[in-house]
Amino acid sequence: MSNFVRRAILLIAFALVGAYGLVELRSPQGIPALKNRWNEIRKLEEENANLQRENDYRRERIKKLESSASEQELEIRKKLKLLRPGETSFILPGQPKQPSDQSADQSADQSADQSADQSPDSKSPDSK
Repeated sequence: MSNFVRRAILLIAFALVGAYGLVELRSPQGIPALKNRWNEIRKLEEENANLQRENDYRRERIKKLESSASEQELEIRKKLKLLRPGETSFILPGQPKQPSDQSADQSADQSADQSADQSPDSKSPDSK
């Protein structure tokens, strides 16, 4: 009989350990938290890879600027918007505004209203 009791106790102990493990794995700190950590790690690794690519690009750009006078000149002219004598710069209108960019649309409307108020052919309400 003692062999039977010993087996029963072991079976109950394993069942309790298994039930405890199942409850812990299904709790918020269990598998869902592990999945969240894995997703966070994946996102951070992607961000690190993107930053590494950006750093590599910038290092190459710096090397080009250090070694090439023409690259330096182009960069300086682009940043400072300088022109050589006899060159003409063409400024093209921007692309149409997106509907989601409401703040830019509002500022554009305000600047259009201000420019309309300052135009010489517009009549002020005082002068009739």
